[in-house]
Amino acid sequence: MNCTRRVPPVWLMGLSNATLGFSNGILFFVMPQLMAAAQVPELKIAAITALASTPGFWFVFFSPILDVRFSRRWYATVLAALAATAAAAAVLSVHHLLVLQIALIIGAAAAILSSSALGGWLSNITPNEQKNPLSKWVNIAVISGAGLTAAAGGEFVRRLTVIPAAILIGMIVFLPATIFLFIPAPGPDRRLAGESFVQFNREVLSLLRRREVVLVLLLFLSPCSTFALTNLLGGLGADFHASARAVSLAGGAGAFIPGLLGCSLFPVIARRLRLRSLYFTNGIVGCLFTLSLVILPHTTFTFALALFGEFLFQALSFTMQIGIVFDAIGPDNPLAATTFSFLTAATNIPVAYLIFIDGHAYSVGGVVGMFFTDAAIGILTCIVAAILLAKFDSTAGRVSESKASPEKVV
Repeated sequence: MNCTRRVPPVWLMGLSNATLGFSNGILFFVMPQLMAAAQVPELKIAAITALASTPGFWFVFFSPILDVRFSRRWYATVLAALAATAAAAAVLSVHHLLVLQIALIIGAAAAILSSSALGGWLSNITPNEQKNPLSKWVNIAVISGAGLTAAAGGEFVRRLTVIPAAILIGMIVFLPATIFLFIPAPGPDRRLAGESFVQFNREVLSLLRRREVVLVLLLFLSPCSTFALTNLLGGLGADFHASARAVSLAGGAGAFIPGLLGCSLFPVIARRLRLRSLYFTNGIVGCLFTLSLVILPHTTFTFALALFGEFLFQALSFTMQIGIVFDAIGPDNPLAATTFSFLTAATNIPVAYLIFIDGHAYSVGGVVGMFFTDAAIGILTCIVAAILLAKFDSTAGRVSESKASPEKVV
């Protein structure tokens, strides 16, 4: 197969990224349910989930290898197969937590790197006028993939014995990679991998000299507008007296519908507000929603409402983050790809440590303590960050004006 073949529709190419969505659904919904059913304490589930989510930020240091030696289609396919194998191994290891933890970490890293290889591959064969629609479908694939796995995955592991369930889960994770057969693939770059890593390290160091990049990096490293609760609620159905089936269905619909709604609302809202202001507003309003859950009864309806709201605000937050990254990149930036991967990787760091903090809050105060802690951290962080960035903008504006005005002669 060569790169002169006709390129498939953008929706089909975008949906090939669903391996990452399926993998996320297994990590954040199917496995917490399985561990909860196996009487694993919630604090332990939170710790395992937090560790398994860490590839979301350290994967960037391995990404340069995806551009050399073999084709990106080769990397995307092999890594999707590894993610599928790891997902099956995780289902088989629910009573062996060390093996389970290793399988989840490997699966998460493989799925993210497969998605990165796919992104680099598709960006090279997609016409410029089709890249925005492609971005839309790539994100829909992740959101809908997570929702479908949350809804169907739990049913599979409950209705089937463990080995058939594990095989089916693995096949589902790998299924989107079959679309790769219909997508033309340019040949590989024959450079040494070491050259790519050296170039990447130089580019990262140069990024850290840019003030706007450092500001965005610090913003993304803070627990502002993070909504990490979406990664914990899957194991808390019993606290809301929700059946296993209700958890799966609520998780599927709660991820799918709000995710699509959030992605659709963002372009409309962003035309009226500055992205950074919108980001803080979304964080505060979303955390107030989380805080309101404290006073609601622990019922299945509350559980479904919590999932719907948290996923909606998280989808808005994610799309805003991408917009902020594009603003930081600016026009004609020779380090655009590195800046994008570096800053988007940073957005996953607060997700990991907030999962751990929320898990500890749950062990002390239950669901109420977890909701209150998560909301308080988010609101406080958004207010402090907004004040600090406003002061910085004011100072930077005065410095710019003083440089632009002629100096007075004494």
